[in-house]
Amino acid sequence: MKKSLVLAMAMALGVTASAYAANPFSDVPAGHWAYDSINKLAAAGVIEGYGDSTFGGDKLMTRYEMAQIVAKAMAKGANVDKLAAEFADELDNLGVRVAALEKKADNVKITGTIKASYASYDGDKLGKTGKKGTSDTRRFTNHQGRLRSDIFVTGQVNDDWTYTAMLRNQQFFTGEDANAGEEDVKFQRAYVNGKVGGVAVQAGRYNKTDITGGNIHDNRMDGVQASYGKDVKLTAGYGKATDANAVADNDVAYAELTAKIGAVDANAGYYKFKNLEKAADDDAIWTVGLGFNLAKDLKFSGNYMRSDIDKVTVSSDAKDGKATFDKTSKDGYVLNLAYKGAKASEAGSWGLNASYYDQGAGTVVAHTMDGIYFDEGFKGYSVGANYALAKNIVAGVTYYDLESKEAKGTPDAQTLWSQVVFSF
Repeated sequence: MKKSLVLAMAMALGVTASAYAANPFSDVPAGHWAYDSINKLAAAGVIEGYGDSTFGGDKLMTRYEMAQIVAKAMAKGANVDKLAAEFADELDNLGVRVAALEKKADNVKITGTIKASYASYDGDKLGKTGKKGTSDTRRFTNHQGRLRSDIFVTGQVNDDWTYTAMLRNQQFFTGEDANAGEEDVKFQRAYVNGKVGGVAVQAGRYNKTDITGGNIHDNRMDGVQASYGKDVKLTAGYGKATDANAVADNDVAYAELTAKIGAVDANAGYYKFKNLEKAADDDAIWTVGLGFNLAKDLKFSGNYMRSDIDKVTVSSDAKDGKATFDKTSKDGYVLNLAYKGAKASEAGSWGLNASYYDQGAGTVVAHTMDGIYFDEGFKGYSVGANYALAKNIVAGVTYYDLESKEAKGTPDAQTLWSQVVFSF
């Protein structure tokens, strides 16, 4: 294969350089028809010529030399699918060199989701008495339409470490939050992942979902955590929860243990929130749980939780008021059933899910659910379904029906939540 033919093929790759370099090859005069293209390709690092500063445009080259040019063009982001297919064997045999080029080209990745959601709320708001049916309580209804865009940027620091950032913009179109949405883009997450010996480390601002799936805490945290193991894994972390409404002096320490025992997934966790706002005290929470398949595609999971606080003061609907509950349940448990599940990569896939909640006030800091719940403790259920409308487009709907565990008169709340998620 002649170099002149290779040059013509390389020109079709569309590789460009930001600036022209000085003529790197002594045998390519300024008046040659391919002078400009050769300089562009050399500046972009696609072609190198020979060690004696010549290009050798009339020489024959091997398929391996051609594969090296294709590999370099791929690393620059050029569309070379046909050439890559033609020289697949040679590219594969280049092994580490090609892999290194591809890794460099993929050093930074951008992914994201766009979530359009609509929710309908209906429930009781309590006054300072903490009782339903008194003069300072009322029934409320609200509708909320929201568009949330999350952009993830992931960069490869080296073979062992990566950096991840997430930018978020959200807008509210209906309900009490309409016209008050976050029109600016904000950093929601920024953290590194890596290894120190056999220990996996995560540090920065990351989303911390507790081991129960978020029934205790599911929100951002500024901190660091370390994990060790695979089938049996221990994770420990410390940081500050970023939800100031959940905790006043928001230090939190936690330890989690997961184990796969045959067909059973088991877990245990401990979480210590300093000065939980609604308790005006520290809150230590223990949890144990397990999960397993009841039948094909049907999974059961459950968690028991235990808090060490039993008195809470929560926000009420009264102006500048609080409702105090002198005695609340310390215990909590959540049971889940899930059948199949929609997969973004598989159009037409679908799933059903149902959960039952019975949680004392101290077992909830920042719950993951989209429904309204009661800070003094709540119980009730949710049912939901999801369906992949097309590849990377998933729709879902969930209904929540919950009631207070502690307030007199048993106030309740219902939420109908729906969303469509576009992933890219």
